[in-house]
Amino acid sequence: MDSLNDTENKSTSLSSAEVEARSLIVEAKTTALEIVTKAEAEAGKIREQLIERERSVEHRAAQLEGQVSRLDGREDALKASEETINRQLKDLEGLRLSLLEKLEKTASLSKEEAKKEILTGLEKELLAESARLIKNSVEKAKEESEQRAKDILISSIQRVAVNYVPEFTTTRVKLPDADFKGRIIGFKGRNIQSLERSTGVTIDLDEAPDEVRLSSFDGLRREVARLALERLIADGRIQPNRIEEEVEKAKENLEKDLKTTGEHVAYEAGIHGLPDELLSLLGRYKFRTSYGQNLISHSLEVMTIAKLLASELGADVEVVKTAALLHDIGKVKTSEVEGTHALLTRQIMEKFNFPEKTINAAAAHHAEEPFNSLEAVIVQIADAVSGSRPGARFEDYEEYLHRMKALEETALSFEEVKEAFALAAGRNLRVIVKSDKTDDASVAVLSRKIADRIEKEQVYPGQIEVTVIKELRSVELAK
Repeated sequence: MDSLNDTENKSTSLSSAEVEARSLIVEAKTTALEIVTKAEAEAGKIREQLIERERSVEHRAAQLEGQVSRLDGREDALKASEETINRQLKDLEGLRLSLLEKLEKTASLSKEEAKKEILTGLEKELLAESARLIKNSVEKAKEESEQRAKDILISSIQRVAVNYVPEFTTTRVKLPDADFKGRIIGFKGRNIQSLERSTGVTIDLDEAPDEVRLSSFDGLRREVARLALERLIADGRIQPNRIEEEVEKAKENLEKDLKTTGEHVAYEAGIHGLPDELLSLLGRYKFRTSYGQNLISHSLEVMTIAKLLASELGADVEVVKTAALLHDIGKVKTSEVEGTHALLTRQIMEKFNFPEKTINAAAAHHAEEPFNSLEAVIVQIADAVSGSRPGARFEDYEEYLHRMKALEETALSFEEVKEAFALAAGRNLRVIVKSDKTDDASVAVLSRKIADRIEKEQVYPGQIEVTVIKELRSVELAK
């Protein structure tokens, strides 16, 4: 019994120990699991920290690379700056040596010489600055004046009203009847020959049954022939001696008419006190045209425009009026005396003792001499406006082109000529020669040869100025 009890007690004791042991094992496993879990959590934190640090290190490396790149750029900039500084130092050294040289030179100068040296330097600086200021002022004034000039010109042109009647080279005389032509012809044509010889005109009896046509480029000759023929027709006695007498009387009467016409033109212009001889020359305007534009109409128109411009611009109106009226007075002498009409205008006005300002204003209208006053410029502008306005002048366009082309081709026919340009409606021929084929001495000879050929081969109004230019050019490239 006792042994059974002991055995039961032992079994009970083993069970309790086993339970306790299992409990300890469970507790140990739980503790170990907690430790593992905690360790894994710590390890995760450590891994995250490592990843963060790795990212930080990479960012820092990128920043360092950027800084290295910027440092390289700064190093290049510093090198460039160093080179610039070195150049500037060299320049400064050169300037220092130059100043030292000037100082040494100045040290040997007297007080007045040194003062003059300084003033010369200041003068150069001031001239450069004043030139810049003047240029700016001129440009500004030019911009402002262009519009003002347009307004003045438009106003002047609008206030001009001059009738235009084209002048030609023929005059017609009415006959009492067609049978009168036989009396004009005369025995074996002696009457018509005497009339043509005395007057210098061509007489055409075949134009119309009851008319005689008088042809000549000289309006004065045509007028003399008209007056003489009308008196002969009225008298009825037509013979060589009678013709010569009537032609002389017609010339005398025409001279009186010229003076009367000149007085009328001067009165229209509002200019008084002109000499009788000058009035007679002024009266010749009636029989003189320029490309179909009558000189009386043209001169009065130029005078009107010039007067209006002068009053607008504050110029001397009296000087402008006189110069504008007489600017083409040389044209009435071009058939008698050699020279351009502008040059002849000067000579005529000098003969009658006009002031130089007025003479220059009249003679410079084609820029053959410098413009010495505002009045001269005004006359030139007014002449250009009058001559270029629509309907002012008449000349067949095709004939005009042919004449210009013929002038240029005449010059180009010479081997040494490079280019030729007909200018100023054919009044000027500008010739450019080949510099390698022409020396200075042959330029004058060439201009004479061209002028001679034009005189022999072509027909043209007035005179043509031939200008030969020899131009030498040298071109090199700076590399």
